[in-house]
Amino acid sequence: MAEPVEWRADGIPRSARFDDIYHSETGADAQARFVFLGGCGLPAAWGGRPQWRILETGFGFGLNFLTTWQAWRADPNRCRLLHFVSIEAYPVSREDLLRAVASSPDLLPLAEDLAAQWHGLLPGFHRLWLDQGQVLLTLCIGDVQAMLRAQRFDADSIYLDGFSPQRNPEMWSVETLKAVSRFARRGTQIATWTIARPVRDALAQYGFKVAKAPGLPPKRDCLRGVYEPAWEIRRRSLSREEVEAPGHCAVIGAGLAGAAVASSLARRGWTVTVLDASDQPATGASGLPVGVLAPHVSPDDALLSRLTRAGIRAVWPQLEQWLTEGRDWGATGVVERRAPGDARLPASWTVEGPNESWLATAEQLHALGLPDDADAIRHMRAGWVRPVRLVQAWLAQPGIRVETGRRVTRIERSDHGARPWTLHGEHGETFAQADRLVVAAGFDSHALAPDLPLQPVRGQVAWGIAPPDSALPALPINGDGHLIAHVPDEGGELWLTGATFDRDSHDRALRPDENEVNLEKLRQLHPEAAAQLLADFTSGRVHAWAGVRCASGDRRPLVGPLRPDAEDGIWVCTALGSRGMSFAALCAELLAARWHGEPLPLPAKLASALDTRRVWAPPPAQRLANAV
Repeated sequence: MAEPVEWRADGIPRSARFDDIYHSETGADAQARFVFLGGCGLPAAWGGRPQWRILETGFGFGLNFLTTWQAWRADPNRCRLLHFVSIEAYPVSREDLLRAVASSPDLLPLAEDLAAQWHGLLPGFHRLWLDQGQVLLTLCIGDVQAMLRAQRFDADSIYLDGFSPQRNPEMWSVETLKAVSRFARRGTQIATWTIARPVRDALAQYGFKVAKAPGLPPKRDCLRGVYEPAWEIRRRSLSREEVEAPGHCAVIGAGLAGAAVASSLARRGWTVTVLDASDQPATGASGLPVGVLAPHVSPDDALLSRLTRAGIRAVWPQLEQWLTEGRDWGATGVVERRAPGDARLPASWTVEGPNESWLATAEQLHALGLPDDADAIRHMRAGWVRPVRLVQAWLAQPGIRVETGRRVTRIERSDHGARPWTLHGEHGETFAQADRLVVAAGFDSHALAPDLPLQPVRGQVAWGIAPPDSALPALPINGDGHLIAHVPDEGGELWLTGATFDRDSHDRALRPDENEVNLEKLRQLHPEAAAQLLADFTSGRVHAWAGVRCASGDRRPLVGPLRPDAEDGIWVCTALGSRGMSFAALCAELLAARWHGEPLPLPAKLASALDTRRVWAPPPAQRLANAV
């Protein structure tokens, strides 16, 4: 349930939980401009910078964010990328979010864009993509101290906001302000509306030089400060994996992983050359005619469940921005059939809650031609995607050059010249020189990354054009295999079902006998659809497609340095398995964030679960032995 808001007769919102108003009578947007932007020297401070990173401790209705975003938009000398990270334990409803800006017409269009992504706000991190990805809002839903521990970056500005110290003491406690100080670099400016003595003393204790400043009436004062500790900061200004400025990057592989990385880096100012061994992009596993985009769900909300939700949130606005709905992708939702008794959700999830997956009702199942008593889950934030179209859209972004027919067989490092890395083909020819490299070639990454635990998984699907009189289900059905129908295609509506799953096989040749395997899977998944398509299978009108997916030993993507020492500048983004559309955008943003010292799109624990360095880490028993 969204946090209830009481609206007073004068239009001021009030929280019953904290017995306090959300902002002063002067107005939240005026307070944001005067106290927070003014207190942090914005917009002047971000002028001409490649990025600006803001940490806020209380999101509320998002008016500090919206006002900052508006100032960024209006500034011709704005930073290239604006990061805004905000913590909120009790998010309000979409309706209240919009009501809060009703008297601020300049903010309303921005609030509507924000409200369009104001969904699925379960505890954890949520990366919202705004202004074509140049404004990134990371909402951290949960208790302030837990969320601060889960994130890490050097903030350029810090907004301390929230209900008053008397009403919400945890937000202003010594422990919270100490955690906030860990985000400050020397010179980070901080601003808040409260001048409470305990807050001033705690900030001073942890390295901020603070002073009272004239406040916005009816408040007489506000607080401004800068991080200038008297002690030497024992923190490297630039970690080994970070870059000082964007340069030239070579990406090996033009499938979903490589295209997503190229797009994320180009948006940050990199010049990117994408090299692929095939004669066109997306000819490997990313060449699937159409695929299902759906989250994993488990009763304990396991790691994979949280990762896939984050991945779908990362790619969804990019689908909306660059593809045509109904042609390139469909936001249809997906119904996932489960084994009897296995359709279980986390106990805290309800139909009224922020979760976007629920148990399918008998009416929904009946409408899809499934048994009314089938065990199934209805995913709202899901659908179908034509992955080739997504790859093409990513690679079409400014700053990206694609070169096909380029099989990289050797990478050579030189300490001479502006770019240390040279990429060669099998005959010694030079393909590219670059400052950094990303290997993102699916299982073909194995040739350049032989020490990584990569496993090929061959899969074959069956597809065709639906008969004119067919009545296939209106939205994708997932389970042990899947069925997608009603995809616009030349000559009619495309349907697809499958896939087979052959571990340790990298044979891309089609196997006619696997059409029967996929037909049997379809019989188990949706008997009525199998009966409708039986004539197509028996008459030979069914087409087949096969590809080789790349998986890791623990079935999670691998994103990080190729070797334990990240200084050499070779990274990988691979092993997306059968969830390439769910993981590609998320993994690309994670890689870019680590290169640029940006806020993470995932809590630190989840980000570590994708890091290549887990491959070289000793198992827990060995770590204990080493410690002894």
